[in-house]
Amino acid sequence: MSNKKGTILVTGANSGLGSAIVSRLVSTPDLKSYHGVFSVRDARSASTLHAVLGSAGSSSSHEQVALDLSRLSSVREAAATINTRVQAGTIPPISAIILNAGFEEYDTQTWNEDGLDLTFVVNYLGHWLLTLLLLQSMDRQTGRIVWISSWSQEQTCSPEHPQNVMNGSFKDNKNKTMITDDLEPIAKGTWSSTADEQKDKWTAAYRRYGASKMCGAAMIHELQRRLDKDPLFNQVSVLAVDPGGMGTDIGRHSPWIIRFLVFGVLAGWLGRLLVRLYPNGSWRTPQKSARDVLAAALDCGPPPLTERPKGVYLNGSELGDYNPEAKDPERGRIIWEGSLRCSQLRESETVLQHWQ
Repeated sequence: MSNKKGTILVTGANSGLGSAIVSRLVSTPDLKSYHGVFSVRDARSASTLHAVLGSAGSSSSHEQVALDLSRLSSVREAAATINTRVQAGTIPPISAIILNAGFEEYDTQTWNEDGLDLTFVVNYLGHWLLTLLLLQSMDRQTGRIVWISSWSQEQTCSPEHPQNVMNGSFKDNKNKTMITDDLEPIAKGTWSSTADEQKDKWTAAYRRYGASKMCGAAMIHELQRRLDKDPLFNQVSVLAVDPGGMGTDIGRHSPWIIRFLVFGVLAGWLGRLLVRLYPNGSWRTPQKSARDVLAAALDCGPPPLTERPKGVYLNGSELGDYNPEAKDPERGRIIWEGSLRCSQLRESETVLQHWQ
């Protein structure tokens, strides 16, 4: 592996945006100089990923890692496997961690074995823990951590995202604030509970999805602040990318009308047309967003990307707006401390100096 520039880790590599990122990595000549580590819940049933990798031939350097983000024990196992391989020199240090895997419910609400809301754990906490565990394997000069975001977290932006206005998920004042003085309502799923919204289950689930994405956006400041104070990791960048609406299977749990109209027509057929007219508009293709994500992970320009794009939030390939709560240092502290409690992170598990 000595001839490889570095390792690129992609979570949720078996479908949607994840498989589009993998496809670009293994088929683009310049990107083939990286070693790919692609995580899936079950490598045996990752048919889409297998097809993408099969079409790449033998010139691509890659491997699959089993990772169930809903189970923190699985996160720890996957991180240990990767750290061991980097330490042994069988794969190069990590150039980029792309935190892509996503989960969204619609008319149900489920929890993991620790009693944490599944949307929160998969979209945010599992990724947060994975990142903290893998810091020891990061390239300390040019490493980047990229959170995949969403317009669903923009409930108090000015102006509010038009898609959030259209679906009315945040119209009530009680839903305008996600974080008060504790992360627990978000972590346990009580902030927007399906049980409390029997007449409007979909919007309750959508708000939980938005809250999980807001927590990730908050890390481009809170995690970056802690890295900047660490003499070993103060060159590492944290940033986020909103890939827009795409025709992926994240809506597989939704009612058929949403799957057909939103993910089939708007994000699918119409998205392929609209992205030509409005490259960073609401609707895009996984292929376009994959290019944007990999640019965020690796490129040093053009602006808004730089050699070290710390704390940058991108809407596709341009600067984007995001939830003011994610920019608030106090909210960032609350999310961080809540993450420590929910994950039960131990000092021996991370090399980050200011982890508490």
